[in-house]
Amino acid sequence: MREGLLWLPLLVIFVVLTALGWLERRRQALFRHWAQGAELARLDAATAMRLQDGRISWGPVGPKGIELAGDIAVNHLELCELMADRSGDVPLTDEASGPCRLRLVANGQSLDIPFSDAVRARLWVDELMSQVRCQL
Repeated sequence: MREGLLWLPLLVIFVVLTALGWLERRRQALFRHWAQGAELARLDAATAMRLQDGRISWGPVGPKGIELAGDIAVNHLELCELMADRSGDVPLTDEASGPCRLRLVANGQSLDIPFSDAVRARLWVDELMSQVRCQL
C-alpha cells in the first residue's frame, strides 16, 4: 500500500505534463493553420505574427485560434524598433535579452507588440525588414 502511494505523485505529474503537451500541440496547430500562405510567420509565447499580402497581423493564441489584436499595412509603416519591456520608451540594447516589445509606427500611431525573447525578436525583425524592403 505504501509503495502504491509513493507512485501517486508521479502519476499526477505525468497526467499534468501530458495535458500541457497536448495544449501546446493544439496551440501550434492553430498557429500553423492561421499562418498558411504567409510570407513570414512567427509564434512566440506572448503573441503570433504574420506578414501576408502586404499586411502585418498579430494577436495572442486563444482556444479558438488567433485573436487579432492589430493589423497594419506595410506601405504605411514609418518606423520599426525594439523597445525595452518595462522601461518606458527606451530602445532595446544589443546585449539585452528577455522580454521586449516591437514598436511599429504608422500614420502617426504607435503600436506595441510583446515578445518573450529579445534575441528571437531581433532575428524576426531582421527577416521582417528584408521582406518589407522587397514590397516597398
